[in-house]
Amino acid sequence: MKNIIKILLLICLSIGFILKSQLLYAQNNTTQYNMNNFNAKGVQASSENFTGTVWVNMNIKAEDNYNAIIGTVTFEPGARTNWHTHASGQILFVTSGVGYYQEKGKPVQIIKEGDVIKIPKNVEHWHGASHHNAMTHIAIVPDSGRDKTKWLSRVTDKEYDQALELVHQKTINLSENAIANRKELWPEDESKTDQTDPELIEIFDNWAFDEVIQKSDRINAQARVMMIMGSCIAQGALGEYKMFVNAALNIGVTPVEIKEILYQSIPYAGMAKVIDFIAAANRIFIQRDIALPLDRQSTTTSKNRFEKGLALQKEMFGERIDQMRDKAPNGQKYIQDFLAANCFGDYYTRTGLDIKTRELLTYSILISMGGTESQVRGHIQGNLNVGNDKERLIAITTQLLPYIGYPRTLNAIKAINEVAGGN
Repeated sequence: MKNIIKILLLICLSIGFILKSQLLYAQNNTTQYNMNNFNAKGVQASSENFTGTVWVNMNIKAEDNYNAIIGTVTFEPGARTNWHTHASGQILFVTSGVGYYQEKGKPVQIIKEGDVIKIPKNVEHWHGASHHNAMTHIAIVPDSGRDKTKWLSRVTDKEYDQALELVHQKTINLSENAIANRKELWPEDESKTDQTDPELIEIFDNWAFDEVIQKSDRINAQARVMMIMGSCIAQGALGEYKMFVNAALNIGVTPVEIKEILYQSIPYAGMAKVIDFIAAANRIFIQRDIALPLDRQSTTTSKNRFEKGLALQKEMFGERIDQMRDKAPNGQKYIQDFLAANCFGDYYTRTGLDIKTRELLTYSILISMGGTESQVRGHIQGNLNVGNDKERLIAITTQLLPYIGYPRTLNAIKAINEVAGGN
């Protein structure tokens, strides 16, 4: 017994020695490396060479003897450098946001996340954030031993504002309404498709952003964009969705409303499809300094979600709900319970969107999916019951036409006419 105790004590002492040695090694090891974080915001730059609020994090300095100067620079909206030159040139890697770059005598260039800008030696230029978005880039000055940065005059407000004007000068023939409606949604957008497929953009934008919008003056920009976001989710159109999330924020749709559109989509499009859209929206929120998570919008609990969901179903659809529940085959009634507790109790009862908007959103999602004719008819009636009349349903369907195509649009309009009749 004594021998066993001695062995255990020796084991404990050995383990303690090993752990202490590893801790000392780890402490010493971290001090052996000269490391910093290139994502850190750094210090605020002097106003002598910059306009607006600019943060600089010098990752590699000249005295580090790596023959390069590397810094992370963050420009808040409206901020920019002075005109300046680099004797050794400069390379910019845009890591987030939207900004401008311009060389003397040349038009402004929109720069976005992922862009690499190679600035020639001794070329006078400036760069900074766009009017409405922050921008961060990593700046590399090579051959730092020979480089001499020459700071010149400030970029005046007039020069800076010309950047925004130039963004909206089109080489394609767009109507004034099309330009104005696009500019409202994306004040600083420079579509690559404008350059690669100008003929298509001329056709589509003059139709979608002028003719179509004029046909539905009852639908404001916020409602139109919210329904298009729901449609994009239903179709799995992630690229278009991200564009419209930015558009939504630009015109005053709240982050809570954007999140609720995502949550409302889940019982119809399914989590497998929606989860990627949630991640995309969150990335945009983070880029725009919108703190996550957002405030909770749930109004039910695990104990009352079924009761409240069923009550809301009956309020919206009347006696049809009891008929559906009564007709459910044996062993399948739980699906009706799920509809009450989950679809309506968990989602429809949430705050953030009113019931008329939620039901209109559900209709928009369903007509965009295709193959949901029965559900579309049910929710046309649901919309009529909550106060979205036939004209509003036709107007929203018209606004979705450019994004869902003619077959689904015509099917939806046929269903509206059948259900709503002369209402």
